[in-house]
Amino acid sequence: MTVTAPPELNTVRDWLRYAVSRMRAADVAFGQGFVDAYDEAAYLVLHTLHLPLDRLEPFLDAHLSGAECRAIAQVLDRRVTDREPAAYITGEAWLGPLRFKVDSRVIIPRSHIFELMQDGFEPWLDDMAEGPGHVLDLCTGSACLAIAAAHYFPEAQVDAVDLSAGALEVAALNVADHGLADRVELLHGDLFAPLKGRRYGLILSNPPYVTDDAMAALPDEFQREPAMALAAGADGMDIVRRIVADARTHLNPGGLLLVEVGHNQAETEQALPDLPLVWLDTPSASAPVFLLRAEDLG
Repeated sequence: MTVTAPPELNTVRDWLRYAVSRMRAADVAFGQGFVDAYDEAAYLVLHTLHLPLDRLEPFLDAHLSGAECRAIAQVLDRRVTDREPAAYITGEAWLGPLRFKVDSRVIIPRSHIFELMQDGFEPWLDDMAEGPGHVLDLCTGSACLAIAAAHYFPEAQVDAVDLSAGALEVAALNVADHGLADRVELLHGDLFAPLKGRRYGLILSNPPYVTDDAMAALPDEFQREPAMALAAGADGMDIVRRIVADARTHLNPGGLLLVEVGHNQAETEQALPDLPLVWLDTPSASAPVFLLRAEDLG
């Protein structure tokens, strides 16, 4: 369908203002890479115009061609009217400086574990003088955490597991794009099932943890993501329980397990009452990730 661009919008500044206004008026949902209308509007406008994503100011008063205006109008219609997430429109998402290909086969990368990784998980890995050695990323999706681990721990080998064959197809594209085929191995299977005999210094997981009630209330944008990457039963702990139950078999002595559970601290503590969970804060959230040592798992 052809989308008509308002004729009075001529510059990047005009379109940025218009995009913010449309998003706010339509009450679109954020949280899939962007936290507000301005940042997401700037990204969509710059990406559509093939301009540098970190240099808005020099282009604000540039006059746009009719074709450029129509292209932005079409993107905004997909975002506002169709409620398509920005990352699926552009085919990319970012964690810090790392770019990943994405489409509707994978959840859009966003992770509190990544925030912690930028400091090398200090002080928790301080006892590993040579790093974690072998890292596992469970429920890898686009392989964003696996690839990030390979970047932040350059001596590590990384395994990445997902149950979705479609997600692993996207993950393979990202592993190739980052030149990590020799260090990141993708495995298809249900959690630890394809990992018999393998052990790790560090296991990471951003698993499904959305409760049934929360799934029913998700905004349209989040309903576009694969349900299997989000839904985790009545209390959101279906996958977390299984990860914790089997992790000890795959951790080296002194190894660490880090699991992201978002706002589900209370549900996690209720589901795992006998474990000494260590809750980790990030710059953007309070206690979205818990840590367990191998020895804590019995």
